[in-house]
Amino acid sequence: MDIRFDDKVVLVTGASSGIGKATAIEFAKSGADVAVHYHNNKQGAEEAVAEIRKAGRRAITVGGDLSQKSEVDRVFKTVYNEFGRIDILVNNAGALIKRTPIGDVDEELWDRVMNVNLKSLFMCCQAVIPHMKERGKGQIVNVTSIAARTGGGDGSVHYATTKGGVSTFTKGLAKELAGTGIYVNAIAPGVIATPFHDRFSPPELRKKFAEATPLKREGTSEEIAYGILFIASDYASYIYGETLEINGGMLMD
Repeated sequence: MDIRFDDKVVLVTGASSGIGKATAIEFAKSGADVAVHYHNNKQGAEEAVAEIRKAGRRAITVGGDLSQKSEVDRVFKTVYNEFGRIDILVNNAGALIKRTPIGDVDEELWDRVMNVNLKSLFMCCQAVIPHMKERGKGQIVNVTSIAARTGGGDGSVHYATTKGGVSTFTKGLAKELAGTGIYVNAIAPGVIATPFHDRFSPPELRKKFAEATPLKREGTSEEIAYGILFIASDYASYIYGETLEINGGMLMD
């Protein structure tokens, strides 16, 4: 199986590190031109662009706070001006902000997590759908989480709630767009060795997570990226409105 995206244009949000960065690079290795979105980590985004250009593909960085509609509009306008279209949108941007017991989550933190993880994804989909409809084709891949199914780890109910929303949004959007040529699917990572967990998960919690996985290890960003490429490819042409669980067996249906 040789998955190719020759001359496709891909926008990966939250692509300055971890899963997003690996996904952007793997798409380029498979022939795509890539817009690398970042919020604060410009250096990481520039590193991803350098790798993409080494693969012989076009790439740009585009910064913006996707929880703000004006910023979403600017980001997408920049990508359309540079590449003319977006064939594949990977909605990866998101954050836990901080681990907090639900009784200590104040309104500001709740709203921030909702805006970063769910509102931003909704607005990015709104920004790309009219253009994909006009062309009669496109791929939207949303990044949810195993937390959507399990309720999350310690101090992450607020985060898990947003990811449950992403999973539901994926199904509803797929139904709404059926027949337009636009595919909508999601992937749900388990515990992955990324800067996300470096920041939010202490070593003892990560060890606990890994031990709860039959493979007894954390996953890698590349292992998630491979799943994203598959579900966005022609090999997944009969997969629709689905969430691909990639978690080393931590959650089995």
